[in-house]
Amino acid sequence: MLAKRIIPCLDIKDGQTVKGTNFVNLRHAGDPVELAMRYSDEGADELVFLDITATVDKRKTLSELVRKIATHINIPFTVGGGINTVEDVSVLLENGADKISVNTSAVRNPQLVSDLALNFGSQCVVVAVDIKLFNGVWKVVTHGGRTPTDLVATEWVKQCAASGAGEILLTSMENDGTKAGFAIDITREISQSVNIPVIASGGAGTMEHFIDVFTSGAADAALAASIFHFKEIEIPALKKYLATHHIPVRL
Repeated sequence: MLAKRIIPCLDIKDGQTVKGTNFVNLRHAGDPVELAMRYSDEGADELVFLDITATVDKRKTLSELVRKIATHINIPFTVGGGINTVEDVSVLLENGADKISVNTSAVRNPQLVSDLALNFGSQCVVVAVDIKLFNGVWKVVTHGGRTPTDLVATEWVKQCAASGAGEILLTSMENDGTKAGFAIDITREISQSVNIPVIASGGAGTMEHFIDVFTSGAADAALAASIFHFKEIEIPALKKYLATHHIPVRL
């Protein structure tokens, strides 16, 4: 079995790391370069960097910050936020990103996923899928959770996989920042519906939550932010805990 991955996420606003609950009430969480270096040293498997205001403010992702982070770490690095074109991706990859993440732009223009996979390879393309419950149905939301769509989560993920996405980054907006656990049932449903890796995001609060999402949720990787930023859970301790519970991880 492939090792399960632990992925810290840096939500960036105006060049600084922030964290909120359900994507609002943001608070400062540290310097992104320093945090990235710390996670690389602590044994994080990958790093995700999301410019959370890029799409809303119609700004391009901060390529200069990407370059700074990339020169200080030696783990795979995914960058998202405000990516709309093949050219946007070229700039980020040239500045040191290993993968890119698209979300709102993919919903607006599904052809973008195919174009990016064709130009850069599926292994480079992560489709971030933010989901919320509407009358018992998990549907896709965009613009940091502010804009609902009619897309049913499972169907959209299948479409993305068929278009060439290499991974899905699945965030439950119901769970995000609550520390009450991941959205296990929908994570499992989506993991079982596609043959590409699914990264679970939203709700991590305890080490047990990671066991749940890797076993019951069938996730390939788990992403978290504030619990790592504020050292509520430290990555080396988490990995040892998972290993003792027979979850394959890279120690």
